[in-house]
Amino acid sequence: MLQSTLPGLPMIHRGKVRDTYDLGDSLLIVASDRISAFDVVMANGIPDKGRILTQMSNFWFDHLAAVCPHHLILTSDENIAARVPGWDNLLSGRSVVVKRAKPLTIECVARGYIMGSLYKEYKRDGGGIHELDLPDALAEGAALSAPIFTPATKAQEGHDENISFRRAVDMVGREVAEQAKIWTLELFKRASNHAAKAGLILADTKFEFGLTDDGLILIDEALTPDSSRYWGASQWNPGGPQPSFDKQFVRDYLETLDWNKRPPGPALPDDVVVKTREKYLECFRRVTGEGMQGVGIS
Repeated sequence: MLQSTLPGLPMIHRGKVRDTYDLGDSLLIVASDRISAFDVVMANGIPDKGRILTQMSNFWFDHLAAVCPHHLILTSDENIAARVPGWDNLLSGRSVVVKRAKPLTIECVARGYIMGSLYKEYKRDGGGIHELDLPDALAEGAALSAPIFTPATKAQEGHDENISFRRAVDMVGREVAEQAKIWTLELFKRASNHAAKAGLILADTKFEFGLTDDGLILIDEALTPDSSRYWGASQWNPGGPQPSFDKQFVRDYLETLDWNKRPPGPALPDDVVVKTREKYLECFRRVTGEGMQGVGIS
């Protein structure tokens, strides 16, 4: 399902993956099977991806509920269908009803390993980037001595930008920034410990928080292969890219193309689609210890 349609229900936003509808006092979020890379949505999707992301997020929201409040109100199809006019079974397993919140203007990123955009900046500018004071000579994919909080801007166009904690404070205020940092690192710590028991390394992840009348809450998604880097612990070998259970597989394929990383995104070949779906499903199974037969995925 690449695009949801609910006639008569106002759509607030169509993002790279999720469609958000207005339910008055709450929101309906539908996760499509769209996949993006380099901030561009690909021409085709990954079958069942929206269901995998939704069910994995629901697992983590429940598993980590003791750390901080979150936005989930309804997760079962039966209860959601009773609230949503024009409900379609295509939305099954990929929909949640959530609290309304005003998203922070920063993304909250936790890293236990140095990889991706931060590693590129580290190689270029050294360990003092973003006031982090990282040690010299870290290899790509190396473990950090302790997890770090690396907030980022939310770019309307182009790529998000890593920023210092000081700049995050300027953007959202000290009290909110401090709370977001504390929760981000605690969520990451508990999730990393859980992932380790499943033979996975949670290298990094990003969280979204939003403000409500009752204060800050965790929103959007949580610890999915779209928002996190999961590696097989037994295959970890610092010094380069790591075998992963996330959409790095898609990024790696796209790097082989003569494509300028601007819209429109290319169509992914069948073998990349199948392999990506397998990686997402395997990550879900390892993390939750469950299958997805309940939402029609075998």
